[in-house]
Formats: sequence, structure tokens, C-alpha cells
Amino acid sequence: MSYKEITSIEEWNNVYEASAARPLVVFKHSTTCPVSANAYSEFKQYLDGKPREDVDYVLVKVIESRPVSNQIAEDTSVKHESPQIIYFDKKEKVWSATHWSITKAHITAVLD
Repeated sequence: MSYKEITSIEEWNNVYEASAARPLVVFKHSTTCPVSANAYSEFKQYLDGKPREDVDYVLVKVIESRPVSNQIAEDTSVKHESPQIIYFDKKEKVWSATHWSITKAHITAVLD
């Protein structure tokens, strides 16, 4: 399983709207932060294992795509942090975690 990187507000709007029918996981990643690098590795380990196949996975690089990251926070009322993972179902936040709480085991426990 893989993720799609989104870089525009239009792409965000599309995946967010689609979460009304299909669950969505958003991973916000800072490419300059060692903690985020660790969280990204954990996210990738989850995806490289046996991830849920009925979920869409997207990545937002928070520095390179700052407007998208800000729009996500505004649309969902989930305060921006990075690294951050947010699970949506029916356009509602079901779960989120940040920093060292983003682990393959934690993602697996929530999604599976």
C-alpha cells in the first residue's frame, strides 16, 4: 500500500470530501525534523506491512505545502502539529497523534 502526496488545496478538498464515503489518513511531515523523520518511518512501516485497504493515505509536507497544512487545520479544527497523523471517517476526526506517539503499533491498534 502506498500514500499520495498532496500539494494543493484543491487536492486536499478532493480527499477530504471523499472521506465522507471512504476513510482517510493524513500524515503531516516536516522534512527538516528528526522526530518527523522517525514518525514517517513508522508510518511507512505500517503501509509496508498489512495496512487497511479500505482507507486512503495521504502525505502533506508541512514546509513545502504550508497552505495545505493550514487549510487542513482550519477545515477540521485539528490544531496543526508536525509530525501529525489524523484519521478521518465520514469527514470527522476519529483519531490523531503527534510526535513520538506516531508508531506502527499505535497506527495498527487504531486502524485495525
